[in-house]
Amino acid sequence: MLQEFQLTGKNILVTGASSGLGRQTAIQASKDEAKLIITGRNLSRLEETFRQLEGDNHLMIPADLTHEDELNHLVDAVPPLNGVIFSTGVSILKPVRFLESVDIAENFSIGFNAPVLLTSRLLAKKKLVSGNCSLVFISSISIKYPFVGGSMYVSVKAALEGFARVLALELAPKGIRVNCVAPAFVKGPMLEQTQEATSEETIQQIKARQPLGLGDPVDVANAIIFFLSDASRWITATSLILGGG
Repeated sequence: MLQEFQLTGKNILVTGASSGLGRQTAIQASKDEAKLIITGRNLSRLEETFRQLEGDNHLMIPADLTHEDELNHLVDAVPPLNGVIFSTGVSILKPVRFLESVDIAENFSIGFNAPVLLTSRLLAKKKLVSGNCSLVFISSISIKYPFVGGSMYVSVKAALEGFARVLALELAPKGIRVNCVAPAFVKGPMLEQTQEATSEETIQQIKARQPLGLGDPVDVANAIIFFLSDASRWITATSLILGGG
C-alpha cells in the first residue's frame, strides 16, 4: 500500500469503540498499523474490541463522555493525537407526537454534547497534533434522506455536521483537518433496531434507495481510514455520503 494511505505511527482515538462503526474502524485502523486509544461506556464490549485489535501498544480507557469527570480523565490519559473518530450516539426512534424532553436531552447529550465537549477539552489540553491531525465525525445520510421516527437522530447529526464545518475553519490555520462521513444504513445493530421500531416494509424501502445494496461496517471504516491518512491532507470541511449510489 502507498505510504500516504498508511497510518503507521499515528495515535488514533476512537470514541464509541465498543460496537458498530466505532469498533470496526478501530479494528481496520489497527490493521493499518495505527496505535489505537479506544473508549466506550460498556466495559465488556470495549474489551471485546480491544481483543480484536492487531498489533501492540494500544490503550483502552473506558469512559462515559456524558460524565464530566470521566471525560476529563480520558483527555488527561490520552497521548498527543494524530486523529480522532467520533462515533458516539444513540438512536431513539419515535414519532414526533411521542417525544418528551428526556428524549431530546438524551439524544443531544450523547450524540452532540459529548463529542463537542471532548473536542474542546482536547484543544484546551493541546492533545491534537498541529499539522498532522484529522478529526472525523460520523454523521448520516439521513440528513438528506430522513425517515419516519428519526427526528432526534437526524437533528443531532445535522447539528454535528454544522459544528464540524465551523471547527474545520477554526483549525485550518493549525493544519488540522475536520470532516464527516455520512453513511446510509449498514448491516448491524442499528438496522435491526430500526426494523424492530418500524416494520419490514420500512427496511425494504431503505434497501430500495441503495442501488448497490446495504453496506457493511467495513465499507464505512475504509472511508474513515482515508480521511485519517495523509492521502486526504488537502480535504477539510466536507461530508462524504456513503449510500451505495
